[in-house]
Amino acid sequence: MAQLDKTGQDAEKDELAQRLGEIEERFRLFMENVREYAIFMMDPEGRVVDWNEGAEHLLGYGPDIMGQSFSVFFPPDDIRGGIPECELRRAVETGQASDDRWHVRKDGTYFWALGITTAMRDERGTLRGFTKILRDSTERKRFEEQLAERNEALQEADRRKDEFLAVLAHELRNPLAPVLNALSVLEDDRLLADVQRNARLMIGRQVRSLVRLIDDLLDVSRISRGKIQLRKSTVNLQDVVHNAQQTALPLYEAKHQSLHVFPPSSAVLVDGDQARLEQIVINLLSNAAKYSDDGSTIELGIAVEHGKVAVRVKDSGVGISPELLPKIFDLFTQADATLERSQGGLGVGLALVKRLVELHGGSVEAVSEGLHKGSEFIVRLPAASKIAVSASLEKHIEAPRLSLAPLNILVVDDNTDAAQSLGLVLELSGHSVSIAHTGTEALDAVRTKEPDVILLDVGLPGLNGYQVAERLRTGPETNHIVLIATTGYGQDEDRQRATQAGFDHHLTKPIDPDLVAELLRSVAARLGKCPEDERAHFGNPAARE
Repeated sequence: MAQLDKTGQDAEKDELAQRLGEIEERFRLFMENVREYAIFMMDPEGRVVDWNEGAEHLLGYGPDIMGQSFSVFFPPDDIRGGIPECELRRAVETGQASDDRWHVRKDGTYFWALGITTAMRDERGTLRGFTKILRDSTERKRFEEQLAERNEALQEADRRKDEFLAVLAHELRNPLAPVLNALSVLEDDRLLADVQRNARLMIGRQVRSLVRLIDDLLDVSRISRGKIQLRKSTVNLQDVVHNAQQTALPLYEAKHQSLHVFPPSSAVLVDGDQARLEQIVINLLSNAAKYSDDGSTIELGIAVEHGKVAVRVKDSGVGISPELLPKIFDLFTQADATLERSQGGLGVGLALVKRLVELHGGSVEAVSEGLHKGSEFIVRLPAASKIAVSASLEKHIEAPRLSLAPLNILVVDDNTDAAQSLGLVLELSGHSVSIAHTGTEALDAVRTKEPDVILLDVGLPGLNGYQVAERLRTGPETNHIVLIATTGYGQDEDRQRATQAGFDHHLTKPIDPDLVAELLRSVAARLGKCPEDERAHFGNPAARE
């Protein structure tokens, strides 16, 4: 009987062993075939004791990994930070530890893995080791990073848009302030003619500056790449300083400040864009006034130093801290946000100064001993070449001005003020002017007025200017008329479209009266309407020189 019992027990043991063997075989097959997961086992100290082919494939180690700490799969910074030990400790305390992070292969390459470490205990609760499962999620991580980068890029684009609008507002308001002041002066009939003349000159300077700013500020891509075109000529810096001083004068008067100018003993000439040079000095003078106390004195000097022309603006105002000094020319850098708001600035003036100075081949430097100790800004520019100086002197010899022969002109613009003001300018020059406000009115006026020239706004309601031009060019009785496009759009593609529609010339608003006058002289000469002596003079380039 006992023998039978023993035989039965042996059979049960054999069956159990067979089942265990089957379980082990299934587990082995599972470990070997699940290659998209790295699965390895560790002893209680975190040393690798077994792993599957997926782990070998993902981590790059062979049998040499056995007995090594699993910390070799972690980046050096994580090892120094105790991350592997912390992971095992969490698994012991809670049973599992999720860990999504960068890991390192044997060849030193990094991969992002989703991982989980499980503490293995026997039936008595004794810790027997750990199991760690990793899955390579590098592609997913990269995709998430790309999404984050794109989102950041969109946010940056939105921020840059706001910066651009801030620059636009800042740079448009600067010229508008003196224009409004000058208009107020012109409204006072009690003032002397010289005062009113100066006010008119001020308006002219600022409107021209405003037009140039609009041309540059509205071309976002050009500004973002720093591609601002300079219109260079030989410029007398005394003229630049005088015009900048006049523009900044209302700001100084409002704060009861004094501006002491120290001019050079002789003319100082540079090769540059006068409007941009004035913008540089205006920004420096405005900056000095804003950050100086009421009643204080600002100094402006011009000198030639070591072959360079130096313009210095010095104040006794709030000064610049040593931390801020290296960044003072960065866009939107502000000494103090609260102070900046109280002074009405946007933190763009000095950044614009630096860009414009560098475009002129010069440099700008800020000097300050610290807060509340004032500051000095020094612009250094190359002096004009001798050839340029000679050419500049020749410019002062006035060329004879040709009289403007009267033309029959049709002005077409849906903006009543724009049409009437341009018509008035042309009438004061002796021309006969008719006005129309729509494309249909323009075509009717052509039949009744028979104009020599049409200044035609392209943005008309209904029948636009391009369509009007095309119709005029198809009619034999009207295709001889000189067509001049007037528009607020001045890009190359706009000019090409005007040419394709049949326009002879393209003018961008606001239209410069001197440019119109010169253009009409050339039209009059071509139509044979200049006086005989002047026609010969006009058609001879040598005579004009």
